Amino acid sequence: MQAVITLAGEGTRMLPWSRGLRKEFLPLYDGGENGSLVLKPVAHLVVESLIGADADLVTFVVQPRDAGMVQGYFTVDHEFLRRHRRHGERLAETREFYRTLDRVRFVYTMQPRPAGFGDAVLRTHSVIGDEPFLLHAGDGIVIEPHRGAALRAMAELRERENLDAVVLARTVADPRRYGVFEGELGKKVGPYPRIEVRRMVEKPARPRTHWAAAAVYAFGPRLFPALEAVRKARHGPELELTDGIQRMIADGGRVAALLLTSTTGTWRSVGSPDGYGRALEASRKVAEQALRARSNA
Repeated sequence: MQAVITLAGEGTRMLPWSRGLRKEFLPLYDGGENGSLVLKPVAHLVVESLIGADADLVTFVVQPRDAGMVQGYFTVDHEFLRRHRRHGERLAETREFYRTLDRVRFVYTMQPRPAGFGDAVLRTHSVIGDEPFLLHAGDGIVIEPHRGAALRAMAELRERENLDAVVLARTVADPRRYGVFEGELGKKVGPYPRIEVRRMVEKPARPRTHWAAAAVYAFGPRLFPALEAVRKARHGPELELTDGIQRMIADGGRVAALLLTSTTGTWRSVGSPDGYGRALEASRKVAEQALRARSNA
């Protein structure tokens, strides 16, 4: 399975941190191999989630200035291990991460300037081709009891029913800030309520539902022609992914959404200071619960 992670935004809401450091590398809590809490960058957790959903080829969309830093983090560094071999207990997580990296191949695609989520995804077409793929923004994460569970359910549903897209959804208090779904609730997919999506609108002034998109998707190949069609029709400075999804729906495409619940997980973005604070708190809570369950097993 192929996957795409976007790390090309400017991150202006996180200034001054994002002046020289990417928000996707802000740390969140996780349960460590030795039974204690550890810190991992958001992008690190995203990669682990995608691999948990059977991704074995991951394309990063990055700005040229960040390519070296991103590639360096996601490259096995044997010299680093050799240099710190006297501190073996401190290297446990790094060794485990390197074993994870051995299971996946990385490709890097450049987005010279921010031009929308849809533009970032469209730039991966030459790599993805006509294959299905997973898409995950790099500045947010599904904090869930079993990492990658939501992505795996989405990928399996898309393949089983040959859908054009499966989108991860959540219920929000103010949907005017997000891409919003309209549709009907269908039969559950495992623990996830299913929405049959009839329409998707970016930041509607009068939203008809409180179902908003989390930045996690499973796509078939029809997305790329839909994004190209939107670009040709609008000629705007930014290309939104939401508009590409709506174009697929208008052209007869089949789109479903899986809705996160209090028991299956929560979407947390680190795109703002408040958002990062909530993500840090939520990640610690879930990591501590997982460690307690592990110690009691």
